[in-house]
Amino acid sequence: MIYNRYLAILSYLTVCLVWGSTYLAIRVGVTDMPFLVFAGVRFFSAGLIILVASRVMGWKFPDRFDDYRTIATVGIMLLFISNGLVCWAEQWIDSGLTALLLAATPLFMALIEVIVPRDQRIGRLGWVGLIIGFAGVVYLFNPHLTLEGRTLPAMLAVLGASLNWAIASIYLKRRIVSGSMMPNVGIQMFAAGTLFLLAAAFFGGISMEEASADGIAALVYLIFIGSILAYTAFNYMIKAFPASKAGTYAYVNPVVAVILGYLILNEAVTAQTIVAALIILSGVVLVQVSKVKVIEQRAQSKEEVKAVDVV
Repeated sequence: MIYNRYLAILSYLTVCLVWGSTYLAIRVGVTDMPFLVFAGVRFFSAGLIILVASRVMGWKFPDRFDDYRTIATVGIMLLFISNGLVCWAEQWIDSGLTALLLAATPLFMALIEVIVPRDQRIGRLGWVGLIIGFAGVVYLFNPHLTLEGRTLPAMLAVLGASLNWAIASIYLKRRIVSGSMMPNVGIQMFAAGTLFLLAAAFFGGISMEEASADGIAALVYLIFIGSILAYTAFNYMIKAFPASKAGTYAYVNPVVAVILGYLILNEAVTAQTIVAALIILSGVVLVQVSKVKVIEQRAQSKEEVKAVDVV
């Protein structure tokens, strides 16, 4: 499939800005209703809307059962596991802190690509970036290293979500499945939403009777903007760009999340938060710069080899 460069850039910007706001919407929603119900209704509804629209528009669905299984697996990993962990964690930690922890996703991506290489590697500068980035994560954890309360488990859950998201993103990048993008996105969401609702029914029932207007507004926003628009953009972006470049949306998400959390929910922004953010994002930048340099060096080496062959 040939990807339109301008549409890819637009998708990237959409993910950067919209996903930065979703942390606030999730925080509002999960403090208003059970997180399994909230996430289940969100993804089940969004997935169903996309699948119906895809059928009406005549977009191609996958040809093989294996493709359905692969697509559903990606949806379960990205949405049921990673987003589920985030929803659970945001019952106890701020949306800005959640976004900062998830900024580690490009670091995990780089580390995984080193362990399971394909065409992306990092140089010495990249390893320095990994050390700096994860040092920033440790620094962010420092005042919360206590067994009392749910803050530490919630932060660890978000970090686990970040690692799992990196694994699933690379898996999605390296798998080729049949069918158009929109039906595939719908299958991912529908699969995750179904699991969420089944889990909600098992652990307490599906009810939104006590949901407030703010909770419903957050849910509607996440269904149409955070899910249908931004998640579709993410799937297009992750296919159009290298995983390392696509993962740089995590630079912007924390900034948007922290600002919105501060302005709307009065979340605290401490000096430590700012310093940790700068350390983490500096590490991520070094990793990305290192990857670019390695790619450029390989291209230059190939050109030199060609030149020698000609001589």
